[in-house]
Amino acid sequence: MSGLGRFLEFSVRTTDILESLSFYKSLGFRELTSGDMWPHRYAVVSDGLLCIGLHEREFDGPAVTFVQQDLAKRARAMSDHGFLFTEMKLDEDVFNEISLKDHDGHLVTMVEARTFNFDEDDDDDSACGTFFEVTLPVRDATRAARFWGPVTHVIEEVREEPTIHMRFDAGGISLGISESIALQQPSLCFKGPDLDRLPLLIERHGLKHEKYPGFEGARCVLTAPEGTRLYVFDEDFLGGSIEVEESEDTSSFPAYAMPNQDNDKDD
Repeated sequence: MSGLGRFLEFSVRTTDILESLSFYKSLGFRELTSGDMWPHRYAVVSDGLLCIGLHEREFDGPAVTFVQQDLAKRARAMSDHGFLFTEMKLDEDVFNEISLKDHDGHLVTMVEARTFNFDEDDDDDSACGTFFEVTLPVRDATRAARFWGPVTHVIEEVREEPTIHMRFDAGGISLGISESIALQQPSLCFKGPDLDRLPLLIERHGLKHEKYPGFEGARCVLTAPEGTRLYVFDEDFLGGSIEVEESEDTSSFPAYAMPNQDNDKDD
């Protein structure tokens, strides 16, 4: 289990939740039954592997969100190891959540319980294909790994050329960090698309897309109304990379340090 908890959703902010819902449902994502934990409008779509949380509110997202049941205890432990939180709600009268950022400013959120119902047996792909990675752009993968290594414990794969790409098991989801200059924002990656159906859906619904966007040989990238980018590949671009054995030994990673501390002043 990841030190962050179990992956819950890729959380995105939207100004028009119905427009975002229409986009994902047109591609074959299904809307799930969500709870009433949040005071704002909230919906969740899924392809059976990935869940995307649509939040009609302002926040510094997108966020990679996890469920951590003993949230207060985990927050204390992480604070003792130098992690600084950007938001902390720990009270009996509110839905508990804490947030922090990695070295590149990507938001990570932990909540005390699930916010929607999910059937793990329902794993039908969308027209984009099979989900395989949440990818975060980073300036320096080694530096970024100082954050993600200790909190995930498991490196799934590493590739050094032509650009460094590391993939971690982040609480049941594959999370990649990439130095590719073609990747501009946290994005979602899919493989093996329905090549008969996807072009028809793009044309029928007028979906914003770009062919051959230059990131890792992607066939195309679709952009959701709220700005989320979905990259579509013929196959996993790390197919020939080095596989690293699972281990909770994080000794190869330096201790976590916040970006504003002395060892990062030269960045």
